[in-house]
Amino acid sequence: MFDIEKLKFDEKGLIPAIVIDDETDKVLTLAYMNKESLGISLEKKLTCFWSRSRQELWLKGETSGNYQHIVSITADCDMDALTVRVRKDGPACHTGEDTCFFNKVFENDEIAPAFSVQSLIDTIEGRKLNPKEGSYTTYLFEKGIDKILKKVGEESTEVIIAGKADDKAETIYEISDLMYHVLVLMIEMGISVDDIMNELKSRHVIDHKVKQEKMTK
Repeated sequence: MFDIEKLKFDEKGLIPAIVIDDETDKVLTLAYMNKESLGISLEKKLTCFWSRSRQELWLKGETSGNYQHIVSITADCDMDALTVRVRKDGPACHTGEDTCFFNKVFENDEIAPAFSVQSLIDTIEGRKLNPKEGSYTTYLFEKGIDKILKKVGEESTEVIIAGKADDKAETIYEISDLMYHVLVLMIEMGISVDDIMNELKSRHVIDHKVKQEKMTK
């Protein structure tokens, strides 16, 4: 067990805690802990902070129900700041926003945003909401569900053919095509990535229980 006496609290007995969503890596909030709130956090495995405005302990979610279940706590090199990775039950911000950091101050237009699955989803959604002439994605949405399903079927076949040929580069190429068209299908049907992840999570729990049952027989 880590000795919290090694941590360096400031003159007010506080240490900053940067709370991060363990599933999305989003920074959720910056709060402060003292030794008591950190001890409660470790005991309950729920984030507990010290409210500087109210001058009292603050167990996140006690009023709202939006508890933050602690996955890990890490101290920085100087031992005077913490990162707290959590799985949250609801929005982190009292405004109802997912994260407290939503007021954009500056964005460098000279640097392209990092590519991610989410950025691709945003682009595809943009083509549905704001059709663009000459866009293949817009074309798919205009043709509708039957055309999208046909493309998903075609790309699935291409993946099978490339995989059967043991052609890694071609299989990567075809899986990328399939993934893109599946995302188009998801957006057309109003299916989110969270919907898919929740389904996979439920299967993981079921599989885990099945394995446990088999081992105890």
